[in-house]
Amino acid sequence: MNKELLEALNILEKENNISKETLLEAIENSLLTACKNHFGKADNIKVSMNHDTCDFNVFAEKEVVETVEDPLLQISLADAKMTDPKYDLGDVIQCQIDSKKFGRIATQNAKNVILQKIREEGRKSLYNDWYCQEREVVTGIVQRYLGRNVSINLGKVDAVLNEAEMVKSEVFKATERIKVLVLEVKDTPKGPRISVSRTHPDLVKRLFESEVAEVKDGTVEIKAIAREAGSRTKIAVKSNEANVDPVGACVGLNGARVNSIVNELRGEKIDIINWDDNPAYLIENALSPAKVICVVADEESKEAQVIVPDYQLSLAIGKEGQNARLAARLTGYKIDIKSETQARELGLFEELGLEYQEVNEEFDSGYQEESLDVDNQE
Repeated sequence: MNKELLEALNILEKENNISKETLLEAIENSLLTACKNHFGKADNIKVSMNHDTCDFNVFAEKEVVETVEDPLLQISLADAKMTDPKYDLGDVIQCQIDSKKFGRIATQNAKNVILQKIREEGRKSLYNDWYCQEREVVTGIVQRYLGRNVSINLGKVDAVLNEAEMVKSEVFKATERIKVLVLEVKDTPKGPRISVSRTHPDLVKRLFESEVAEVKDGTVEIKAIAREAGSRTKIAVKSNEANVDPVGACVGLNGARVNSIVNELRGEKIDIINWDDNPAYLIENALSPAKVICVVADEESKEAQVIVPDYQLSLAIGKEGQNARLAARLTGYKIDIKSETQARELGLFEELGLEYQEVNEEFDSGYQEESLDVDNQE
């Protein structure tokens, strides 16, 4: 048994995730290459290798002839009978080749064949491992800035966090650990090239899956996400079990679950709302924390008319229109928000078949309290 070779193959298989069968095949090819460099050709050279013990033999198949014209392909009848008297003209015999007698150049070429195969298989194995992790969240260590991009170490391979995939307000320090979403894995001659992101909405989704057990096992389903990285994210969730509150499950006890995600996103605000198959109710939820008087949604044109109390208009629209913009992305509807006064002046209550007095009285009672809450939020 070739114990040293067997041990070396086991180490390579473990460290580089390359199968022993592939390495043994590379050794066989390297021996054939060495024979070709040593003899000039290797058409009749065969390699026999025991994959369990790693013992191998190299031999040449030669034809028994009367007069030898090519010593590599032929053997004289007299020499053949010295090996075994049973051989006769036209027979093919196997002649042992001592690989230890190969020259330095032939040996070096054989070594290069093995090393090249190890590099190729290692690169292929690494690519396959990371290709399976596309759209998954991984933890990396910040190495350095490459211009405006950042190099992230992911273990055996480095990734590039491009400027376009970075949150503008984030600044990283060397050796800092951060979580990133694997966007794309490309196979290159130098190994897998991995692109990662800190701005993609799927990063938030994957963080909820890792933090919230109900999301991971499918009890709570994330139906839609709208994100403005570094500022705010709206996420719509739905429970597949009647006794499970989807929003409560995502928020966690005293906000523990959502706060850990907010910390990972460095203070990015996250609004969690209930998903509703009725687009009007969904839009109403999406505009939270603003209160809504009514929503009329057109499913064909994907447009919605929303009326809110006068004091809720700025809250519904949000700073620089952010709340309305995220609600539109989340629901897929073009949302037109009007205040009560605007709706009354435009005759929208009559157009939508609503009684303004009834609506107005319903919201008047909570006006002072809601106004105070809005002021505090702002």
